Amino acid sequence: MPKPTPFLWFADQAEEAANFYVSIFPNSRIVTTTRYPENSPGPAGQVMTVAFELDGQPFTALNGGHSFTFNEAVSFVVGCADQAELDHYWDRLLDGGMASQCGWLKDRYGLSWQIVPENMAELVGGPDRAKASAATQAMLRMVKLDVAALQAARDAA
Repeated sequence: MPKPTPFLWFADQAEEAANFYVSIFPNSRIVTTTRYPENSPGPAGQVMTVAFELDGQPFTALNGGHSFTFNEAVSFVVGCADQAELDHYWDRLLDGGMASQCGWLKDRYGLSWQIVPENMAELVGGPDRAKASAATQAMLRMVKLDVAALQAARDAA
């Protein structure tokens, strides 16, 4: 079956961004790089697209010029097994970027990421509304998520 592949439009940093992301996620690699030919929309020889994989998930990055930019309407969620893993992805993706709130950040290229515990849906959801609400209220006060504090807020309710 066809598998959707995120296609990311960069002004002129597609190759740099792909290399940055591949350096962060395990089991990741650059697959192919294509260059603009003569008489095309981009300068001949400049990188046009970079196909890459992040832990097996395919992506394509395009150097498409300044017509479009990223915004928070689209983000990538990274579910982390524990606080150490969350800290790793948060710190690496935030390098040169900007923190937001509730586990969201924008990386140095303007792409939005949510760095969350892999059990986030359980922490802020479930049938016990008081516990879910307590964890949600704790999350709303955080920038980078603190897994133990979220669990403690849920357990205390």
